[in-house]
Amino acid sequence: MALSSSDPSPDLVAASPTLSASPSPQPARVAFQGVLGAYSHQATLALFPTAEAIACASFDDAFLGVEQGKFDRAVIPIENTRGGRVAEIHLLINETPLYITAEMFLPVHHYLLGTSGAQLNTIKTVRSHPQALAQCRTLIRSLNLQQEASADTAGAAKAVAEQGDPTVAAIASETAAAMYGLEILKPRIEDDITNTTRFVVMERTQQEPNPGTGATLTSLIFQVRSHPAALYKALGGFATNGVNMVKIESYLVGDTFSAARFYAEVEGHISDHAVRLSIEELQMFTSYFRVVGCYPSAPERQLG
Repeated sequence: MALSSSDPSPDLVAASPTLSASPSPQPARVAFQGVLGAYSHQATLALFPTAEAIACASFDDAFLGVEQGKFDRAVIPIENTRGGRVAEIHLLINETPLYITAEMFLPVHHYLLGTSGAQLNTIKTVRSHPQALAQCRTLIRSLNLQQEASADTAGAAKAVAEQGDPTVAAIASETAAAMYGLEILKPRIEDDITNTTRFVVMERTQQEPNPGTGATLTSLIFQVRSHPAALYKALGGFATNGVNMVKIESYLVGDTFSAARFYAEVEGHISDHAVRLSIEELQMFTSYFRVVGCYPSAPERQLG
């Protein structure tokens, strides 16, 4: 399923988010997970308005399509200010040879959607992506709704429209409501009005910005050796060299509970002297190491 770049929906591009410098040249085919009207679709059109946005059924399909050259890039949600990290993406980033080449932040506004004739007092079940459900806990609890997870928000809206059951609602965007002919039962139901999702662009080749051209992030994946205080020692170089680590997250690998890998993001360009020294010290205590990307930092980070 694809949307022609020659006729993008005005609703999808009306609220263009702030984003880090996009890679160039502009791609022809960009993948996203979900169906038309999903937040990932909005992010894709905001980043690459002249590209053909290709809907994929799963994140795996989007990643694999880029790896195989079917798509030029993929726009992937990585975390949300309310729902936290998208755990599946961190696992895929560990497994894929793709690189992060840009980031962007998309304000996310959720709507409770139902079929014609549905009312708040008729709704018994709500469907959406697990992240969206997590971002709207207050309303879900107040209405005592049964939750059903869907692959994406717009897909949930499409399914509710096709089912036509007034007892079932979806949490999705205003655009999805218009696209699939649903009624807005309650607008702006997110728990936090500043609700924002961070997206990253994934490519086959690393596209480093020129050093000294602006604020930059470097993303890393590593696994420390199984020694006492190995993580403490591995991270010591960032402290002694004055490199700010803005994120570090762990996840288990393999079939045991004894091995963990870490996904980290640090401020600075991979070629910066302080960053290079920090990474050299890190590698002294790691059994696995990979640079996942070096890319421009989004303006929101400077505003924060």
